[in-house]
Amino acid sequence: MPAPIGIAGAGEWGTALACVAAAAGHDVVLWMRSPEQAQAIASTRTNERFLPGVRLPERVRPTSTLADLAACTAVLLVTPAQTTRALTQALAGVLPVSTPLVLCAKGIERGTNAFMSDVVTEMRPGAPVAVLSGPSFATDVARGLPTAVTLASQDAALAEALATALSGPTLRVYHRTDVRGVEIGGAAKNVLAIACGAVAGRGLGESAKAALIARGFAELLRFARAHGGEAETLMGLSGLGDLVLTCSSAQSRNFAFGLRLGQGLAVADAAAGKLVEGAASAHALVTLARERGVDMPVAEAVDRVLSGLSSVDEAVDHLMNRPVKSEQ
Repeated sequence: MPAPIGIAGAGEWGTALACVAAAAGHDVVLWMRSPEQAQAIASTRTNERFLPGVRLPERVRPTSTLADLAACTAVLLVTPAQTTRALTQALAGVLPVSTPLVLCAKGIERGTNAFMSDVVTEMRPGAPVAVLSGPSFATDVARGLPTAVTLASQDAALAEALATALSGPTLRVYHRTDVRGVEIGGAAKNVLAIACGAVAGRGLGESAKAALIARGFAELLRFARAHGGEAETLMGLSGLGDLVLTCSSAQSRNFAFGLRLGQGLAVADAAAGKLVEGAASAHALVTLARERGVDMPVAEAVDRVLSGLSSVDEAVDHLMNRPVKSEQ
């Protein structure tokens, strides 16, 4: 019997990925921290806290025992980006060094300003690592609506094998070797989505939002090139595709967070008790950009608002009154 696919994290995205992995013909071990949550999901076959109404296939086995992931052919890490270091360290004591870890969270580590793949490599030296990203809302994926994403690993054969394994009737997974480009697209677009949400919350119109997406994408490209990412990657699903989706819908936590900021809520209140990956990564993104001399005025505006250094209106005024320049 083929080894199962492991998923560490049973939030919205982890649960959705468990559904599509099972639909692709795999047994799935779905790990979560809470024994009570694991027992509830096992008995009801639903994750009512995160994806109410979506029934988990019988091939999905919930567990709260980390060691149950040891026999998996690959483990998808689907916990928040800021927990990546601690969970990878725990997995290093459980998984064989040959087991690939697929990063599905989108962010940059606070404090160290490290990309997620670098964090994982530090905690599991020599172990294979891949990154999965692209335009995908968990509810769409879990409901079986057509979705396409990108998976990258520096090992081209591994990237192709993992993409093939995860692709199924409703999820198409493309593969690349540009790990840095894929993870930068996922992290940076969350910060830019906050800006687009704020523009919508202030009622500044669709023209302003379109301009912000376009200029934000230019920032994303500059940043990626400065950190070794490939422009072709950013033009694809994990860059432009994910940016357009996240900047266009209140289904995105980052956009919804920005929307509430634009409507006048304080930063703490705008989060509405939910994790906002873009808010956690904004300062790290801006710091990394400055270190490489990358101009990112939209990301800097978001960071200033989140840091309490300017209001949304002041940030917009600053962007609109920057010196006129050629478009690039």
